Amino acid sequence: MPEPSPSSPKRRGRLLRYGAALVALSSVAGYLAVQYVTGGAGDPGCKVVAGKGAGTYEFSPEQAVNAATIAAVGTNRGMPQRAVTIALATALQESGLRNIGHGDRDSLGLFQQRPSQGWGTPDEIMDPIYSADIFYEHLAKVRDYTRLPLTVAAQRVQRSGYPEAYAKHESDATLLAAALTGQSAATLTCEGRPGATPTDGPDAVRAALVRDFGQGAVQKAGAEVGSKASPTPTASTVPTATTDGRTVTVPVPEDPKDASGRSARERGWQLAHWAVANASALHIERVSYAGREWTAGNTDSRWRATRTEDAAGAGQSAGAGAGSVRIVTAQ
Repeated sequence: MPEPSPSSPKRRGRLLRYGAALVALSSVAGYLAVQYVTGGAGDPGCKVVAGKGAGTYEFSPEQAVNAATIAAVGTNRGMPQRAVTIALATALQESGLRNIGHGDRDSLGLFQQRPSQGWGTPDEIMDPIYSADIFYEHLAKVRDYTRLPLTVAAQRVQRSGYPEAYAKHESDATLLAAALTGQSAATLTCEGRPGATPTDGPDAVRAALVRDFGQGAVQKAGAEVGSKASPTPTASTVPTATTDGRTVTVPVPEDPKDASGRSARERGWQLAHWAVANASALHIERVSYAGREWTAGNTDSRWRATRTEDAAGAGQSAGAGAGSVRIVTAQ
């Protein structure tokens, strides 16, 4: 029986090293491909402006919808604003706030979660509500995550091969979280689609509200579509929606604080900014809240005062109603 060649182990070793290098190269290539496709803010169409010198972030309507959903899921769980900031920074890094069906190995969705690592089925992970919710579920288990550096908190959830990458998105995520949780008023604008014809009108808006905020949250708020109230509206002196079939009015409960510690005004601005973020997808024409109004198609897309001379003296908002968010779809 011939003795094995002394070079055989060396050849095998080289082959193993080459194979390992190829796997690593493929992983890096996959990661870079995701970053190339999803990197940056995308085509502008939406913008968050947080006061003079406080920063600006421009992003696409698609990204705005996903960001608003991530924020809604977080506040629904009673998570603090810091948690929403961490989630948004993670999604900015992992997918560029796009719900993509590819990534490194079997990574999918907004957070590039992997079915093989127990994050859920591919269909579940591709559902933004599910993927955001399970991210927060894992984040909540990280001890003292609100006191940790953002990149450390995100890494303890994600276990990424690039743990320092989250830090570069912290300032943008902070701006987005402040707007999308309602802490910063009248800071999120989008161009929208003026004159577009909706397929479902107010019904599509209400369905999206239920999708992101939950049936109970929308019913608790007494959301009304046109002249048709939700099944379990709460008693309120807030004006009902108009009867032309184009309007969704969501009264904002006057409870001082919710589970995440936000005021009624902050909850109202979250709903108002959510509507603007979804304006292109849902063909929303106008959003009014707290004496301010956003209109699709304005060249500067700013929130403008809606107070009339008479209403100003009474402290009421023209067209919006005190304590309510008014969403008007296109004709």
